[in-house]
Amino acid sequence: MQPNPASRWRAVIALGAAVILAVLATTVALRVPAEAVQDDQTQHSAHITFFPHTKRQVAFHDDMRKLWEDHITWTRLAIVTFADGSAGFNATAGRLLANQTDIGNAIKPFYGEAAGNQLTALLREHILIAVEILTAAKAGDTPAFEAARTRWYANANEISDFLSAANPRFWPRAEIRAAMKAHLDQTLAEAAHELGADHAASVADYEQVHAHILMMADLLSSGIMRQFPGRFR
Repeated sequence: MQPNPASRWRAVIALGAAVILAVLATTVALRVPAEAVQDDQTQHSAHITFFPHTKRQVAFHDDMRKLWEDHITWTRLAIVTFADGSAGFNATAGRLLANQTDIGNAIKPFYGEAAGNQLTALLREHILIAVEILTAAKAGDTPAFEAARTRWYANANEISDFLSAANPRFWPRAEIRAAMKAHLDQTLAEAAHELGADHAASVADYEQVHAHILMMADLLSSGIMRQFPGRFR
């Protein structure tokens, strides 16, 4: 008999949550380097189209897309293996959690070691709460599902506010929050359809998730390139 996925992940969630709380217990102040572009007149600057053209810009743009495509790819595989009760779930979830470290590391050259670690912690929490949501949904535990869903969206706002504080000119708070909410809405629909065995709808959901995450990746990479233009010549 295969171990129950819900019970198998309780220990993982508890351990991951303990690590996250330990990291977040220390408040990390973002220190934006003096070379960064600063401007208080920032209301609509994020909507300016930015096309990477130097070799460094193109490479950074592509690397950011790869990180976030990994994020949704491994998320989808985690959803599918969880829904099926597959033995591959643990390895898939482990790779998904490693992706959160990769994303945190990607911002360290610009915002520092502590900021990168804090982003990783927030993103790991994003994944671990998602596992709680899947567990509750599969078990039909509505109160646990709603509690986890509320914390998931609150965590998304924390991630958004963290990013906006680092780069308010090119990552306005409202825009980043809206993008993160859309990502969660789409992922939740994907998971619901997969758990409900509506596989065609789940595949269609993933197509929307994919298109949206590329937009988010471009928003993030362009924001960094525009904030630190001297590093991409």
